[in-house]
Amino acid sequence: MRRTTYNNVRAAQALAPSTARTDGAVNGATIDRFVNDVYYRSVTFVINAGTVTDGTHTVAVEDSDNGSVWGAAAAADVQGTAPAVGTANDERAHEVGYVGPKRYVRITLTTAGATTGGLIDAVAILGVQPVKR
Repeated sequence: MRRTTYNNVRAAQALAPSTARTDGAVNGATIDRFVNDVYYRSVTFVINAGTVTDGTHTVAVEDSDNGSVWGAAAAADVQGTAPAVGTANDERAHEVGYVGPKRYVRITLTTAGATTGGLIDAVAILGVQPVKR
């Protein structure tokens, strides 16, 4: 097997696409880092922001030992900065990583100040080996 990205990572939907998000909070999908007898050591969330017409859409990373009780991931376990998406930084992809010890991880999206909102979804990329940037 060749050492390619395709052979060394797994993608999973982290936040489903939906119509424009308005005020409120939504939990993303639970990402289990143990898949097919492989424990993925890192997760990169790619947050896809479409057009945001108003409001601030703030992403946070949460982790869990059991997939039921969630808490904010420790700052030392988060790579990069979870974005707060608004009209100034919409229509692009944002990345935030997780390298903590807990098996389950997810993102949350909290929207404030929006009446028409914005289009935001996310994909989780589970990696076996850390990638240097």
